[in-house]
Amino acid sequence: MKVETDVVIVGTGVAGLFSALNLPSDRKILMLTKEDCESSDSFLAQGGICVLRDEEDYESFFEDTMKAGHYENRKESVDIMIRESREVINDLIRYGVDFEKENGELTYTREGAHSKPRILYHEDITGKEITSKLLAKVRELPNVNIMEYTTMTDFIVENNRCFGVVAKHNYKDAQELQIYADNTILATGGIGGNYQHSTNFPHLTGDAIRIGQKYGVKMEHLDYVQIHPTTLYSKKPGRRFLISESVRGEGAVLYNKNKERFVNELLPRDVVANAIREQMKKDGTDFVWLSMEHIAKEEILKHFPNIYQRCLEEGYDVTKECIPVVPAQHYFMGGVWVDSDSKTSMEHLYAAGETSCNGVHGKNRLASNSLLESLVFAKRAAKKIKENYKAE
Repeated sequence: MKVETDVVIVGTGVAGLFSALNLPSDRKILMLTKEDCESSDSFLAQGGICVLRDEEDYESFFEDTMKAGHYENRKESVDIMIRESREVINDLIRYGVDFEKENGELTYTREGAHSKPRILYHEDITGKEITSKLLAKVRELPNVNIMEYTTMTDFIVENNRCFGVVAKHNYKDAQELQIYADNTILATGGIGGNYQHSTNFPHLTGDAIRIGQKYGVKMEHLDYVQIHPTTLYSKKPGRRFLISESVRGEGAVLYNKNKERFVNELLPRDVVANAIREQMKKDGTDFVWLSMEHIAKEEILKHFPNIYQRCLEEGYDVTKECIPVVPAQHYFMGGVWVDSDSKTSMEHLYAAGETSCNGVHGKNRLASNSLLESLVFAKRAAKKIKENYKAE
């Protein structure tokens, strides 16, 4: 079945949604998602979203991002993300995102490898707060149509130009859809579904990367995979529950089997994850302990209600006892190579969010940079497409 549209966006996380909101309102937009719209990793982001607080914060924000990424980051991209962060935050507030405030002023928290507090948050469900508000706004747009339970299976390509995608509804004997579009935006998320232990939804399997490789689309750093140091240990199969970095930013500590500290909890994620693995090996255990004893009970209930509730369901009261944590696959720094406008090496094909690699994160992502990077570069993709339409 042939479908025609102006822009097709594959994925309905923050990158896909923000692209749609920033594209021209007189253009037909079709969005596809493999499952329902809420089954997106953007909904799972706990900690928060970074923002440049003021000009004095620029150097340390830049250095923190570069240092966490082992200085393998693309400097131009880091600069763009930081410089455009406040504009994106203002957009989100305009869309109704409710960040934590004190006396009418935005509240900033700190996470691992940040030299100062620069992270805005909504309890411990910042991703859900942002993504749900963006999704609600997109659903109001008369020019946008969303197809859920629809999987992209191929690109439509001729002479290194993308003319859209091939897709199929997720039910038996579903008809193949040939979706023709002037421009295609890939926002398919991460690769966690390929791992036994991951914080990602299992249907996120790197489809854009697999199909892109088939057509020789340029890729970058496909081996740069981030392991999150602290997920709740469980013998049950399925997605791992993340214990946000901001818990450690607020004072939580890690203990070995003898309840002794063994690492500086505010070091970059890869360093902490490696230290935990080493400690587990030394102790002969499957996990280490995380203690929130240094965080006031009121602060836990206010800032981390979701984590508190989930741990209770697993039999742990974090206000009274340690919880077992273990590293798990969390984030993909590599992906489809894009330039500063989120354009891939194929004509009329763009990529944004975790599936893309614009070089912001280098070898290891700094905490709470993912939502910001996705939004900044999704907006740039939309802006570039808008400019190209105007030039026609």
